[in-house]
Amino acid sequence: MRGTQRGSMHPSYRQRAPRRGLTLIGLLAWAIIVGFVGYLLVRVVPTVSEFYTIQNVVDRIAASPASTVAEIRAAFDKQRQIDATIVSVLGKELDITKQNERVVISFAYEKEIELVGPVFLLIKYAGRSK
Repeated sequence: MRGTQRGSMHPSYRQRAPRRGLTLIGLLAWAIIVGFVGYLLVRVVPTVSEFYTIQNVVDRIAASPASTVAEIRAAFDKQRQIDATIVSVLGKELDITKQNERVVISFAYEKEIELVGPVFLLIKYAGRSK
């Protein structure tokens, strides 16, 4: 018997290394997780974008020569009409103060985002001019 040695095993009897990979259930679980995170991003990103738009408008108005509360609110409402993405804050909801001879404009609002049925995500936004 040529080629056989005592103590050698047939190749099919070798111990196999543990298989690595993703099962169908694991793949479905990851797909659900990634899908839910994507869904959250699609729902949340527009509200974050609106917040930064409001923040930029407030910063520009605070740096402008508008000095009275009525002028500041009118400037904000005018900008709201131009930029249709601002829907959460009105000019009359701005808190306008002076600190060290500087106009400071503050705002705060909440956004409720319906996720699934009776489940909502509540995000609280607050900002002030620089």
